Amino acid sequence: MTVYSICEIGFWGACAVIFYVYVGYPLVLALLSSFRSRPVEREDKFNPSVSIVISAFNEQEHIGATIENKLALNYPSEKLEILTTSDGSTDRTDDIVRSFTDRRVRYFRQYPQQGKSSAINKMVLEAKGDIIVVSDANSIYQREAILKLVRNFADRNVGYVTGKMVYVDKTGSGVGSGCTAYMRYENVLRKLETQVGSVIGVDGGIDAFRKSLYIPLAPGALPDFVAPLQVIQGGHRVVYEKEALLQESTLSNSNDEWRMRIRVILRSFHAINRMKTLLNPLRFPVVSFQIISHKILRYLVGIFQVFALGFNIILAMDSSLYLGFLTVHLLFYLLALIGSSKVFGSFVPGAKYAFYFCLLNTSALFALVRFTKGEEQVLWKPRRS
Repeated sequence: MTVYSICEIGFWGACAVIFYVYVGYPLVLALLSSFRSRPVEREDKFNPSVSIVISAFNEQEHIGATIENKLALNYPSEKLEILTTSDGSTDRTDDIVRSFTDRRVRYFRQYPQQGKSSAINKMVLEAKGDIIVVSDANSIYQREAILKLVRNFADRNVGYVTGKMVYVDKTGSGVGSGCTAYMRYENVLRKLETQVGSVIGVDGGIDAFRKSLYIPLAPGALPDFVAPLQVIQGGHRVVYEKEALLQESTLSNSNDEWRMRIRVILRSFHAINRMKTLLNPLRFPVVSFQIISHKILRYLVGIFQVFALGFNIILAMDSSLYLGFLTVHLLFYLLALIGSSKVFGSFVPGAKYAFYFCLLNTSALFALVRFTKGEEQVLWKPRRS
């Protein structure tokens, strides 16, 4: 086999993986759901006791509005409580939360800062509800959100429910536009994964689970990923409820988005490592396929981008066909560069999405490097819009 042939195989192989991750996997899910559909037996009048848990670190800008939002939800007040933990906050977060303690809000303080997982562990122990709802400190729910979430638990096979994240882009930035498009794509995947069996990976801002199924999380565990995987491992389903709506503002600064993505993906790598028993295709054929397709290969797309570009450069030296492909290749990255500009990004069609695609996959590469070095990130700073 010649060097040229090896480069051709490498180029097309890398392109095939990228295509599979973003297009092929959803198509496979759609095909599977056509003959393996698993509908959820929802019941609108199913109203179990609910505890909403909120972990907050220096969230004085948002925590008051978030608690007011939860108190105003359409759910029987005698069956709803709110638990909020200030995780070592140094601003006015504690004072704001304490001002609500006469209104079905229970206040806890965790000091020093220990992270969201530790805060959730402690609040679940204190919670009185049969269903635990996890909210972020800046998550604003649609008024019927809890009703829509809990109706899924009428199905005894359901152990975890995630709602629909709706990002609001107030700035028109490349990051904001890319993030909203990415979330729409993720919501399509979650709908398809629910039809097949279970959702792989959730947001953490509008999630609910049966308290009886909860397994305490390790301090460095990513709750949005490990908790639902533990439910799946225990034999229950994780499903998506498109009518339980959460609204959050996107980030507008690419540096903030970059740091957030690296943190989340780094913790996801550790989560996959902790839950690697689910990668056994003999025990978990569908779930292992989903984790590999939706998470592992997705996080490795950046590597395949590098391979595709490298092989394309070599092939273009001897082929006008591959020179044409290289031209398209380079134009895409030029489009991404334009999309990173606040001035020009809005005027060139597709530039914002090309930029966000590259930001996501490059941040995954940096997270992978940190993971291979054994780094972990337990603590976090508030997500700023």
